[in-house]
Amino acid sequence: MEMDHVLPADIEKRSMEIIREELGEITLDAEKADIIMRVIHTSADFDYARNLSFSDDAVESALKAIRGGCTFVTDTNMAFMGINGSALQKTGCTKACFMADADVAVKAAAAGTTRAAACMEKAAEIEGPVIIAVGNAPTALVRLAELMDEDKIKPELIIAVPVGFVNVIQAKELITKYPVPYIVARGRKGGSNVAAAVCNALLYKITRSEDNEA
Repeated sequence: MEMDHVLPADIEKRSMEIIREELGEITLDAEKADIIMRVIHTSADFDYARNLSFSDDAVESALKAIRGGCTFVTDTNMAFMGINGSALQKTGCTKACFMADADVAVKAAAAGTTRAAACMEKAAEIEGPVIIAVGNAPTALVRLAELMDEDKIKPELIIAVPVGFVNVIQAKELITKYPVPYIVARGRKGGSNVAAAVCNALLYKITRSEDNEA
């Protein structure tokens, strides 16, 4: 098989061209297309063209939060590390993951729950707009729903893309019942890489458009 000669700087551009070609007759909503395509680019999985579900106000709410210097909270260090630091710096946003915090481990053990669930309690203490990105633990989404019921947190966006088999579908569907903006990967698929890809796609909507205007 002959390999294409592509310069390193052009690999992403060429990848996106291939994705557009292979999408064929599938038409993506203009507002969501770059987010869906970045997830496909990250995962090489075209199912996301069909199973990535957006609430009506998801993108608008996320961009408003980013312009307001929001905090992205992830349920894994992998997703945390995957969010582009340069894009965060340009927008004045920050990122946080509490999974390794000692107090989270103590609280989770005392409550008999997961550290991911305890992380959501800590996220509720953050001041300012918050975007929650869950790529691994459905228990984080369940605890998040409970905190919303208790009026302790109201994220500007919930990215609900945990991967797996136990309570994953149910937890994702639970989030869609709340009047909070969401991006959900329906079904079993997802992951920390997908969570980070969605965060980056949202950040790039602002940083890359500003770079083009400069």
